[in-house]
Amino acid sequence: MDDLDHRNLGVQLKLWHLQEDAPGMVFWHPRGYALYRVLEDYLRSKMRRAGYAEVRTPQLLPKEFWGRSGHWDKFSEHMFRVDDGELAMALKPMSCPCHVQIFNKGLRSWRELPIRYAEFGSCHRNEPSGSLHGIMRTRAFEQDDAHVFCREQDVEGEVACFIALLGEVYRELGFPDYEVALATRPAVRAGDDATWDWSEAKLGDAARQCGLVPHINPGEGAFYGPKLEFALRDRLGRSWQCGTVQLDGVLPQRLEASYIAPDGSRARPLMIHHAIFGSLGRMLAILLEHHGGVLPFWLSPDQVAVAPISKDQAGYGADVLAAFENAGIRAAAYDGADTLSRRIVAAHEMAVPVMAIVGGREMREGRVTLRERDGSQADVPLAEAVSRLQARARPDAVVAEAL
Repeated sequence: MDDLDHRNLGVQLKLWHLQEDAPGMVFWHPRGYALYRVLEDYLRSKMRRAGYAEVRTPQLLPKEFWGRSGHWDKFSEHMFRVDDGELAMALKPMSCPCHVQIFNKGLRSWRELPIRYAEFGSCHRNEPSGSLHGIMRTRAFEQDDAHVFCREQDVEGEVACFIALLGEVYRELGFPDYEVALATRPAVRAGDDATWDWSEAKLGDAARQCGLVPHINPGEGAFYGPKLEFALRDRLGRSWQCGTVQLDGVLPQRLEASYIAPDGSRARPLMIHHAIFGSLGRMLAILLEHHGGVLPFWLSPDQVAVAPISKDQAGYGADVLAAFENAGIRAAAYDGADTLSRRIVAAHEMAVPVMAIVGGREMREGRVTLRERDGSQADVPLAEAVSRLQARARPDAVVAEAL
């Protein structure tokens, strides 16, 4: 592994660890889980503004449930099973059948559609040990699952809105360039050719509506429908397939989803599956490698390190720390017995973007010295320091971060 491999960076930056007796399971440390939650909350806010209602569904469900959805036949070898002698159960590998259960509670009208659900769903898949790779591929992971229940006339607009949201998220994460592929019907599939023709055309039209020209991945669609696959390109030129949007008329039928159509009849909704990250752990690993471990200010688990020059400024240092925290800035105290230069090195090793240094003059005058990773400094009043860092904490803030 090289120094910029996320597996090394995770240890070096004290973010997480993996251990042999729990293969594919991640132990998130405080700094790592802080970063994890920043990424999760960032996307949660985006989804809420896009009209998605967040839900939460069970981890463990009966085998019979997975049989009705079709996942037991297609996916059972990758599912963790629990059998207590009376009831065969399995940990969920994905959340989509569970979201149909929520849709099915109550009588739905066409006037309610589209209905959009989102879940940061904890999933488990029994991946082969040889395929595990740091936190990029694990057996326990969290997906940004989202599903739209809609009518045929809604499909193109809903997919186009998702693509626009995905592009915004990728740009703010530092990936302005991405590629898209249309994965078409596999040899073994559900549904007739006319349905597949329509579904593939709708996804392709939605992509082109957003200015994208998808290349074709023949035969790579899901068994229930085609999908668009989105691949990021990082600063090293590597391509990472992350986002996906899939069109599905099979699962609503198998799980008997329906709504009241304008003529009073019962109709089946279509279901759009999509994810922007795919896996939060995988996206976090890609971000670390893309940024060389030095994340943008808004993403950093610790955004500012507060360092009193001596113990005489400890009280004022605590006030500075509180001022940052009260403003929503993630701050950490670097107030140990080491020399200031050693604490600067320690903060640099943890990839903290900014240090707030406070000495006797800063304490007397209510100021702080903001020190950037490149060594540049600015001596400003505390209130101005807070406002400066708040402005940088927005995902859309354009700030040159020194690598």
